[in-house]
Amino acid sequence: MKDIFRKAASKTAYAMGTASAFLISVVIVIVWGLSGPVFNYSDTWQLYINTGTTVATFLMVFLIQNTQNRDAKAMHLKLDELIRSTKSARNSFMDLENFTDEDLEILDREFQEMHEGLKDNSAIRRLRKKIQTEKERRVTIRKAGKAAGQAITTILKAPVSVVRSSADKTTVKIPKDTGK
Repeated sequence: MKDIFRKAASKTAYAMGTASAFLISVVIVIVWGLSGPVFNYSDTWQLYINTGTTVATFLMVFLIQNTQNRDAKAMHLKLDELIRSTKSARNSFMDLENFTDEDLEILDREFQEMHEGLKDNSAIRRLRKKIQTEKERRVTIRKAGKAAGQAITTILKAPVSVVRSSADKTTVKIPKDTGK
């Protein structure tokens, strides 16, 4: 039974998360809304959409929760494997989801303190300097690209006259920008 539910929940959650499912839902709501005048906007007409959406929402809660539980468990197992295989990692972290809230708060403070200590680390300062240099380089490239684009646009918008002075020479005259 669990395996059948797992497969159905996975397939249904995937199907409900597609663009097609969204479009079908939109079409249903539009058709329902357009049918209002036919049914004189009666209580029964409203009851159809209310009942349908309530039942669908109720069932989807269980399907989505099942899928999220499975995804979370798979993620925990993957992280546990990474922790286990890393020599400098603390293996006690493999079971964090079973810690009390107080224990998690203590660990959180410990990591915040470690983060505070890294602010003055020379390697972190060098990394921040590299990031800043890269940002400045990208801004310069963007500005140069804009300037080149404006220059090309100006050239392309300028009137051109072709003057033939001899049989094998063609001269193109581009008037200078007058600032207008």
